[in-house]
Amino acid sequence: MTDKQDRIELFVVVKGHAFSRDGLEDMLRAIGCEPTFVDQPAAAVLLNPEQMRRYDALLFYDMPGLNFRAPAAERPGFIAPPEYFTRGFEGLMAEGKGMVMLHHAIAGWPAWPRYAEAIGGQFLYRDAVIDGAPRPDSGYLGEVAYTAKIADPWHPVMAGLPERIDLVDELYLQQVFDDPAIHPLLCLDDEVAPERFHSARRAVQRLGAGEGEPWHPDRLNPLLAWAKPAGNSPLVYIQPGDSTQTYECPYYRQLVGNAVRWVASDQAREWARRS
Repeated sequence: MTDKQDRIELFVVVKGHAFSRDGLEDMLRAIGCEPTFVDQPAAAVLLNPEQMRRYDALLFYDMPGLNFRAPAAERPGFIAPPEYFTRGFEGLMAEGKGMVMLHHAIAGWPAWPRYAEAIGGQFLYRDAVIDGAPRPDSGYLGEVAYTAKIADPWHPVMAGLPERIDLVDELYLQQVFDDPAIHPLLCLDDEVAPERFHSARRAVQRLGAGEGEPWHPDRLNPLLAWAKPAGNSPLVYIQPGDSTQTYECPYYRQLVGNAVRWVASDQAREWARRS
């Protein structure tokens, strides 16, 4: 049993997407974390260097800045983050606070491009221009059995993991930016046709077959997890993480535990500052 003083004090930001709170908390405690859960929008008020001083790292499992109650044709509405959040988040990145972004967190704050830049990618609920090129809205495919392959077995986040991991989880057809600072960690080892995915925009606008404009999905980027500097902060994004079944997978727990401990380390902060 890990002593309290050896546990990672982890600030966990949630809300915006259904999940098993008990399941997520059980996983985080099992991997040596002492999690403090705070829901959005309250979490946004606290995300600044002063309030986060006591925490070793931050974990984002939220999806803020989206209004799913907007009129159907405009859904989801995009909500700009409050100034106190953007100021606080910039301060955390300048300070070098370690961050782990899980699964749907990549869809957060679409009205503030700086947030997606920090993560290194974006799940799109609307068509957008990415790296100067038009891109369609993103797609999702639930409860897919797939194999993930380690991209860098020497990285600390991959320590103790086998070359391949079998998962049953939701896959995203999302944008991964053309950013040389992105360090690949995990990639999809299966062929999944883009046509199998469901359009995020059509789903939230509740469009049936034949209604509205057709969806032409983008190609599937196989990258599932990566590390990158976000300002001076070491950041890890992990795309798997939709279900209790995934939380209970020993290899997934190892992956998340490694990521949290790495971003909390002096080694990772030094890497981010040098990158």
